[in-house]
Amino acid sequence: MNEKQVHKYVQRYLEATGCSILEKSPHHIAVKLSPDADRELTNRPYYWSFVDRVGAEPETMSYLFVTDRSKFDAQEKGAEAGGEPPPDARTAAADAALGRSFGFLNTSIAGQARMPREDLYFGSRRLEQLFQAARSGGSYVYLFQEPDKRSGHPLQSTPYTAWLGVNIRVEFACDRKREEIHSFGVSLVTGHCVEGFHDRLQACKLTMKLPSNIHIAKNGISYNRALAIVEQTLERKLRSYDYSWAEDATTRLKDELQRISDYYEPLVEHATEENKEAIRNQYRQREAEIRWQFEPRVTASAINCGIFHLPGIH
Repeated sequence: MNEKQVHKYVQRYLEATGCSILEKSPHHIAVKLSPDADRELTNRPYYWSFVDRVGAEPETMSYLFVTDRSKFDAQEKGAEAGGEPPPDARTAAADAALGRSFGFLNTSIAGQARMPREDLYFGSRRLEQLFQAARSGGSYVYLFQEPDKRSGHPLQSTPYTAWLGVNIRVEFACDRKREEIHSFGVSLVTGHCVEGFHDRLQACKLTMKLPSNIHIAKNGISYNRALAIVEQTLERKLRSYDYSWAEDATTRLKDELQRISDYYEPLVEHATEENKEAIRNQYRQREAEIRWQFEPRVTASAINCGIFHLPGIH
């Protein structure tokens, strides 16, 4: 990810979690975290346990997230050279936080307060934390497609079908590795399964709120049955693949096993009684490593899933 992609991702995460953006540029975002984001990012379990226990109004932290260090630092140096004051938003947020915590403060002391700065770049600890928070928070969703407000009678109710959408990662592994992402959608009314479901959702405007003037059709199958349909569809698809790569990997596996056998068998044969067991253990460990590295395997794992309510009966 480059700086622009990091900046866009961070901004989307902050907006999705309800954070208050105090100030932003193409190179940085000054933000006051929402309670949900603060719980995920600040590692303050004792504070939040106190808030939950006494029902106090939470005071969330503020951060300066820098997504392009070189340009932001150059911008700050230029501002200092021009004699510009520090950004009012950041100063005001810091003063307000100190005031709520300690009451009245001398302005000379409060003026020195600054929100913590975090440099976000691909591979940084804080950005990885954002990725993890997004994965855990977005693994399961429950959304509705917003209806077209320009059409339909205000008293007319539109039927919606609930779909189970699942994104699955398929990994083909041996001493080489390849991955594929498959997206399936299963109608919980009819059991109809479609591929490329994620692409279909990309064209929809989704919301967490139940839209007005719609009704949800009664489900005809269970979640477990829908998941079984996804598994069966994926299995049929994978059976049609060419697995010559697995045969080649098996051949390489046999060659490697023969190679370490030729090396360790003479060692075991001529070893003393004291060293023989240690050599055998090393042989077994090395053999297990070779099998793990070369043995062909296909694994499928769900990345995320959700229930999506879409117009019509399908």
